[in-house]
Amino acid sequence: MTARRPAPAAPSSITAPPPPLMVRAMPAVFVLLWSTGFIGAKFGLPYAEPFTFLFIRFALVLLLLAPLAVMARAAWRGGWRAAGHQLVTGALVHGLYLGGVFWAIGAGLSAGVAALVVGMQPLLTAVAVGPLLGERVSGRQWLGLVLGLTGVGMVVGEKLAGSGVGTVAPVALVGAVVGLFGITAGTLYQKRFGGGADLRIATFIQYVAAAAVTGLAALAVETRDVQWTGEFLFALGWLVIVLSIGAISLLMLLIRRGEAARTASLFYLVPPVTAVTAWALFGETLGLIALAGMALAVAGVALVVGRR
Repeated sequence: MTARRPAPAAPSSITAPPPPLMVRAMPAVFVLLWSTGFIGAKFGLPYAEPFTFLFIRFALVLLLLAPLAVMARAAWRGGWRAAGHQLVTGALVHGLYLGGVFWAIGAGLSAGVAALVVGMQPLLTAVAVGPLLGERVSGRQWLGLVLGLTGVGMVVGEKLAGSGVGTVAPVALVGAVVGLFGITAGTLYQKRFGGGADLRIATFIQYVAAAAVTGLAALAVETRDVQWTGEFLFALGWLVIVLSIGAISLLMLLIRRGEAARTASLFYLVPPVTAVTAWALFGETLGLIALAGMALAVAGVALVVGRR
């Protein structure tokens, strides 16, 4: 009687093959794409009011996503309840967040200040994930969150040193804060209730909610006049294709694949990347304090996203 061979050992995490290059590159690609949203707003808002601009953007996105949603209809098994969760996510992530940020920039708040306010999202998320989602935030992650927030403050603070921020209307700051709470609540809500849904249909439903929120706001407080200039059409096309479809799809995938606090920490890199983009496009200079702040923000994200 021959001896039984022992069962092969399960591969350890050390010998397991690394994730595909595309998956590993997703966070970096997301940061690069997301940071261009502030630049797109700067290009387009002189020619259209914020909610009108966003409603046109969302309507075009719905037209582009409609065929994909129809093709994926057979894969939707969530029912009306799951659709309702996606409506809430869309109202928060797209309606409140983008509506607040665009309103703030349209009311005179610089893109740098708006980025700084929204850059506090990871700290709010880290505070909330414990009681709401049961995720544990380690001491190293808390250190990373603090370093990231400090770095964002250094980058944007230097930019604001001579910009006359004190003249900004309070309503503009309120808009940025509304955007901050919108993206924070939307990230947590999607992580808690939106997992497992078909991404094509879920994204379509989210933009239905976003179009409804911004459309009603445009009807209530705006004239809805649009100047169809080349700059506006370029900004609109970029925000529709690159941001509303590309970056948002990446965000939903990142939320689904990782913990909410780790995904939110990526937003710390957006203001520094936005500052670099503004330097390349508009000639805005970066001093030593800003460069040091960028390094701090990168280090903070590395601590939060890295292995525990």
